[in-house]
Amino acid sequence: MLKRDITFFALLTIQIIFLIGCEPTPAKEPEAAGVATLSDASQSESANVRGEDWPVFLGNQNYGLSQETGLLKSWPQQGPRLVWDRAIGTGYSAPSVRGNRLVIHHRIDDVEIVECLDAGSAKVLWKYESPSSFADPYGYNNGPRCTPLLTKDRCYTFGAQGRLLCLELTTGEKIWERETGKEFNIPRAFFGVGATPILEGNRLIVFVGGQPNSGVVAFDAGTGKTLWESVGKKTWDGVETGWSEPKKYKWSGEEMLVSYSSPVAATIHGKRHILCLVRQGLVSVDPETGAENFKYWFRARLHDSVNAARPVVIGDTILLSAAYRTGAALLKVSSDGKSVKEVWRDRRNLMTHWSTATPVGKFVYGFSGRHENEAAMKCMKVATGEVIWQTSGWDGSIEHLTPVSKSTVKNSKTGKVEAWPYYGRGSSIYAEGNLIVLGERGTLALVKANPESFQEISRFKPVRMEYPCWAAPVLSRGKLFLRCDNALVCYDIKASSTK
Repeated sequence: MLKRDITFFALLTIQIIFLIGCEPTPAKEPEAAGVATLSDASQSESANVRGEDWPVFLGNQNYGLSQETGLLKSWPQQGPRLVWDRAIGTGYSAPSVRGNRLVIHHRIDDVEIVECLDAGSAKVLWKYESPSSFADPYGYNNGPRCTPLLTKDRCYTFGAQGRLLCLELTTGEKIWERETGKEFNIPRAFFGVGATPILEGNRLIVFVGGQPNSGVVAFDAGTGKTLWESVGKKTWDGVETGWSEPKKYKWSGEEMLVSYSSPVAATIHGKRHILCLVRQGLVSVDPETGAENFKYWFRARLHDSVNAARPVVIGDTILLSAAYRTGAALLKVSSDGKSVKEVWRDRRNLMTHWSTATPVGKFVYGFSGRHENEAAMKCMKVATGEVIWQTSGWDGSIEHLTPVSKSTVKNSKTGKVEAWPYYGRGSSIYAEGNLIVLGERGTLALVKANPESFQEISRFKPVRMEYPCWAAPVLSRGKLFLRCDNALVCYDIKASSTK
């Protein structure tokens, strides 16, 4: 177990306060070279390359699990081959990739932009622009938070003010649009809209967050028509909280129903569930009708708090985790799918702020801690909640390291500028036995998915990646895509690539 050096963090904090106070201005027109035609896209180096798409939030396996093979087992000191890098507008949403098309949702000035790029060259294929006046009340950036959802011919996005868009994937032409922020009764949320929709059959499942019972809404994916509304007063009014006071929750009609945890669809005991971790807790609804199967109160006592990590389904159990002293819980679903039983609950073992823990076998690897200076990467045994190991990401002296930016330090022994030593509240995805970890200050690391001990294989500082790096990495056809507040980069991590 590694122990963080408090003195070093105090030194970093002094220097970072100044640096963070000088936030970069919003990116102007991105640096890509012109607009590519669709025939240009077919010539991309990413076209016809075998591998898997990453068309939805956290990939096809829901939790950042990649099935790609033939990847580098370690990285060169300077990092793998950089394919391209480009400036983009502000936002926290990760890119999505289908075939040779990459879609990123970002904001420049007062415009939210859905932009489709050639994944191999970053040439612009199309753009769709919409006005946005969203201002984050806590001073974070004002861009979109949700990841695009791509099908064979459609692109769905959910903007920071609740604009739900369906576009043609090949052309960017609008098919339909819903202004959920205007159409539903939605109390003001902490950080705008932040839960990425999912597609279940022909139903687009969206955390609208509307009162009194429109926390979760299903829209017809083809037309945008409302199919059903569920979750709200009928779910939580009078529910047992487990708190000393109030023991039973009394619905006021002014509650936030908003969630920053994206829904997940799962089949458990042969029954299909849409699992929704909203502000008050977990609800399972039927994807066809929106009828509730079960619920579980899971909320911090602190008002200024959110649930942001996705529920993790492992067999017939569901792992929940949140910061703000909420902790984690493992629930077992009954054979009829109508109730859950608490297997264990611990308010200290895993407190994920926003990045969903990565399940590998009988263990999960996740980031715990509300604040950066208390954050740790942990390996936890699912069945018991036991933390096997934890790390700050750095095991060694820091006396020779001096901060030179928000995301780098200078090594006095070598004279070189290096990656930030600590991961902070990072994100990870799993591929071929390893975890690809993106620290919140831009450090990229390759870590062995080993439940016995923490083993970092490689690390480097990717170009352009600066604090905050709060979107999880994306892996498709051997290409690793990384996004920070104002930049998007692509690295080639295939073992056969020229180094």
